[in-house]
Amino acid sequence: DRITRIVAETIGVPIALVSPIDRDRQWFKSHHGLEASETPRDIAFCAHAILDDGVFIVEDASKDPRFRNNPLVTTDPAIRFYAGAPLTTAEGLMLGTLCAIDTVPHQLSASHRQLLTAPATLVIDEMELRIALQDAMQSVSDAARRETLQDEFISRVTHELRTPLTSIRGALGLLADS
Repeated sequence: DRITRIVAETIGVPIALVSPIDRDRQWFKSHHGLEASETPRDIAFCAHAILDDGVFIVEDASKDPRFRNNPLVTTDPAIRFYAGAPLTTAEGLMLGTLCAIDTVPHQLSASHRQLLTAPATLVIDEMELRIALQDAMQSVSDAARRETLQDEFISRVTHELRTPLTSIRGALGLLADS
């Protein structure tokens, strides 16, 4: 959320999104200036942006033949300007975009283009760190579970062995006394 707020304020747009894309939809992992949580993929600007390596820019969607009839342009939020930097993993997988959106046409300066690209790498770094943390926590949880199972097993074996040994010790004691 901090990244989308910084992107929106720095580029001077009312909307900024971190928008992963799956087979059927784009959903908003972070959204600044937009209340929606997802849109269908077939109308998503981001679905076009992930097909490019660089920043995908639509300066005026109402004049762009790919988007002028798009419901995101013709109705709320009435998108005119869109700039999306792909969220690309180290393996080259494009997960979605970090995008800046406005309801008025824009041109994106070279410095703003760079400003959109750099935070996109931070978003990927953050996602990868969270995945690594979840994996580490799962490993710790698995190790603790294994240790608990080992302790329970040793406790049961000790208990099961103690009962016959007590009987044998008692019998040996009786034999020794006689």
